[in-house]
Amino acid sequence: MEDLQQFKQTYFEESSEFLGVAETGLLRLTPGNVDMEEINAIFRAVHSIKGGGGAFGFTDLVAFSHEFETVMDGVRNSTIPITDELVDILIRANDVLGQLLGHARDGTRPPAGFAVAIVTALKGFAANALEEAPPANEPCTPSPILGAAGRKTFSVRFRPKADLLLTGNDPTFMLRALKAMGTADIECDIGGLPTLAHLEPELLYLQWLVTLTTDQTTNDIKDVFEFVSDDSLVEITEHSLDAPPPPRLEAALPIGADPSRSTNAAPAVYATPEDAPESPQSAAPGPKPAAGRSSSAQSDGGHPSLGSHTIRVDLDKIDRLVNMVGEMVISQAMVAEQLRKLPPGEHQELLEGLQQAAQHTRELRETVMSIRAQPVGSVFSRMPRLVRELATATGKDVSLVTSGEATEVDKTVVENLVDQLTHMIRNSIDHGLESPNVREANGKPRTGTVHLSAAHRSGRIVIEVADDGKGIDRPRVMEKAIEKGLVQAGATLSDEEIDNLIFLPGFSTADKISNISGRGVGMDVVRRNISSLGGRIGVYSTPGQGSRFVLSLPLTLAVLDGMVISVGAERFVLPLTNIVESLRPKPADLHGLVNRCDVMMARGEYVRLVYLHSLFGIPNAVCDSTKGLVVLVETEDGGRLGLVVDEVLGQQQVVIKSLESNYRRLEGVAAATILGDGRVALILDVAGLQEMSQHGGSASSVAQRQLLDASSQPRIM
Repeated sequence: MEDLQQFKQTYFEESSEFLGVAETGLLRLTPGNVDMEEINAIFRAVHSIKGGGGAFGFTDLVAFSHEFETVMDGVRNSTIPITDELVDILIRANDVLGQLLGHARDGTRPPAGFAVAIVTALKGFAANALEEAPPANEPCTPSPILGAAGRKTFSVRFRPKADLLLTGNDPTFMLRALKAMGTADIECDIGGLPTLAHLEPELLYLQWLVTLTTDQTTNDIKDVFEFVSDDSLVEITEHSLDAPPPPRLEAALPIGADPSRSTNAAPAVYATPEDAPESPQSAAPGPKPAAGRSSSAQSDGGHPSLGSHTIRVDLDKIDRLVNMVGEMVISQAMVAEQLRKLPPGEHQELLEGLQQAAQHTRELRETVMSIRAQPVGSVFSRMPRLVRELATATGKDVSLVTSGEATEVDKTVVENLVDQLTHMIRNSIDHGLESPNVREANGKPRTGTVHLSAAHRSGRIVIEVADDGKGIDRPRVMEKAIEKGLVQAGATLSDEEIDNLIFLPGFSTADKISNISGRGVGMDVVRRNISSLGGRIGVYSTPGQGSRFVLSLPLTLAVLDGMVISVGAERFVLPLTNIVESLRPKPADLHGLVNRCDVMMARGEYVRLVYLHSLFGIPNAVCDSTKGLVVLVETEDGGRLGLVVDEVLGQQQVVIKSLESNYRRLEGVAAATILGDGRVALILDVAGLQEMSQHGGSASSVAQRQLLDASSQPRIM
């Protein structure tokens, strides 16, 4: 029973992947864009879900997927024309299939009348196709290129077991696929039919002989029977065009009979690597191949015994491995800290061994991090559905263009990207893109474009959502901000500052509330969530040309390269990706703004100075920036901030430890880490520091002071 549950879990995981494949293909399917490879992929996905459901007895799932599969079979055989209405129905059918999988997983039955409208629509498309299609036992119309160079003739003997239908498979799909490959003469042998008194309605007593003339290969013909190879005997014999016709088939196989015991031992190539498929009764319990084979099995020619290139591993095990590698990095740093105290020139072999261990630890860390890495394509693939629905709801023509889907990032980051990208794409379509008539009047194409892209830059992942709409209406934004009390009347803001007002809580330019926008909840949540991931977001807009939202995120949430700085007796870590440079200013470079802040002239521009000892209430720190150092860091909006510190101690790779899960969230602090001497160091959040400095905030509360005191104590191992 435990093994069966394991097989079921594998089936549900694979079915989830199949649903994604089907949805991706359906969203790209339009009357003017028909890719047969994608249509076949959709058909195989639905067929695999159906086959596995039949093996486990999920009758509701099998019944619905059969209707879905029948329509897809008509699409791939060109008997059902592709229309916008058909695509909409198929997308909804894929949703229903996902819901049925959920019921099967939870062991519940769908409510009465579930998806009746979708089933009726599917049956309607299939019925129209059957009215136009010729009977399955009639030969196809000869092809005008019959006998052309490269075409061959095959005889294909298809002898299924009598219980094939019980697994959710339908032989007519295979026969139609053969007909689509060339010129096929299909002969059905009904000699195995029993008398009416002994006829079982759920069993199959037929078998077929197909004479196929095609330019396809033997392997192409094998692929047609991929999902039934273990439940059928398939013999494929190639012969010349003037060869005599192959002999008729024998009677159908009874249930449990071994198809390899055939008396017609003609030369043949079997659809499985073995001489004959194994009887299902002698196989180990578990899902049959129709449930969908793993990618590793397919890459090995569909035979699992030939080796596997991929395995499924529980994510918790990977997380534990990541944590253990992090502990190794910390331990290695501690040993290195102690060895630095040795007299110079002594214990060189020990130092060399430590350097090699550090190199191996780094390689191990990078390998483990790559295991958690996932392409952002898994997130991007969900966006076409969103764009399609938003375009329908707003009455706009929208085209989504994606690039960089193969860019990899930590799984935790990937999981948190879905909602953020959803908000930004909603904003681009609802507020950015104009209606088709307005675009046409402005000399633009009626169809607006949203471009979603991802790329690696400077050790981070950068994701952009760009549109070619009207851009941000800055006068309108200012008017709404003043109306809502977010900006004082008469205030003078730069274009960049006006653009960033859209990230304020409660801000919206919509005149009325809809199910898409208008409540002022969205972009402020996006900025907050991106900041919690150690990232930042910026907006860049050109009136009349469009807007760009740019997300910059860490590649991993486990380890980062940082610069260790000291402020008084405390140690902090600044992410290297934020640091521009460090310098010691001259008195002439410093200026003060009355009742506001201190600024410094750096590289021809004024930079606000932030005194960390003041924000965190740290005593005995350097208060004069001309005697300490100023670390210039880049902020979310592309500006700069000068952090006044005592000293820069050096660069170090640090393991990120969540402060929020172990203590609580603190302003200006992103996380914590453990240094080589065993002390806890806080990893600073530049965005939080900027906000604190702008509002004159101070983090010197009792709780934060206690945390800083605790971070000064040696770590308990």
